[in-house]
Amino acid sequence: MKICSQAEAEREMAAANKLGVDFVALGETAYPARLQMIDDAPPLIAVRGHTVVLTQPMVAVVGSRNASGAGLKFTQQIARELGEAGFAVTSGLARGIDAAAHHASLATGTVAVLAGGHDHIYPPEHITLLEAILPSGAAISEMPFGWEPRARDFPRRNRLISGLSLGVVIVEAAKRSGSLITARFALEQGREVFAVPGSPLDPRAEGTNGLIKQGATPVTETADIISVLRPIVEQKEMPVREPQSTSPEGGTAETAEPAPDERARIINLLGPAPVQIDDLIRLSKSSPAVVRMVLLELDIAGRLERHGGGLVSLC
Repeated sequence: MKICSQAEAEREMAAANKLGVDFVALGETAYPARLQMIDDAPPLIAVRGHTVVLTQPMVAVVGSRNASGAGLKFTQQIARELGEAGFAVTSGLARGIDAAAHHASLATGTVAVLAGGHDHIYPPEHITLLEAILPSGAAISEMPFGWEPRARDFPRRNRLISGLSLGVVIVEAAKRSGSLITARFALEQGREVFAVPGSPLDPRAEGTNGLIKQGATPVTETADIISVLRPIVEQKEMPVREPQSTSPEGGTAETAEPAPDERARIINLLGPAPVQIDDLIRLSKSSPAVVRMVLLELDIAGRLERHGGGLVSLC
């Protein structure tokens, strides 16, 4: 790891001032709360625009660059309705689904996560879109000024998209789509994963249909997303944690690792009949983070079925 010199730091600050970019460090109150909760949260982020949007609950909407007309239309619908419901929409400023999500949520607030520095927007034709985002939304990057995005930088960006958000909605994704990387990060971070089903004859739906088979919540209307995320928002489970703080059990707070008896207690409360996640938290006397971690473990193991309205059951 290279430690920058004072001259390099001064050049970075000068470039930031020129573009109206602020630096926010991990642990500061302005640092996005949910992003602080991921294991590899960047120690410093560069933020530009109407930064108040970063205090709103966020939902990521991502998908294929080579999107279908139907996919673009549905993306615009759910992004607009999520904004009207009080959610900020996060995405990666890419062509296709990302751009449609940003465009549809300009009025209500959208967050663009950049793969390069603030002075190297990719793709270049979306500089105008970014300028339209900034009055009521924001742009975030962990990369320094002068950094041109490379192929390996986009997965790094994807972990921030999911890390900022309560959940990730995948609209269209081929079998090897980068959007599936975002879904994988979301699972690892304990975020909700949603997928829009598509025709089995369309290769752009192969990835999303696969996610649904693996337990992602299918989305045919915006209410499918809101019904799952609204209980999380109402719990106000958005704590700002201190970096590397430790739990009484000796692990780090961000892992929310359940004790063996907690895990068994939560699983025993589940069965084939759907139950509210709120009721699981109340009856198990465990924290919301621990309950979600156990549900994520069951989800990954293919043992959990998610229903609308925040209901879950064992398969």
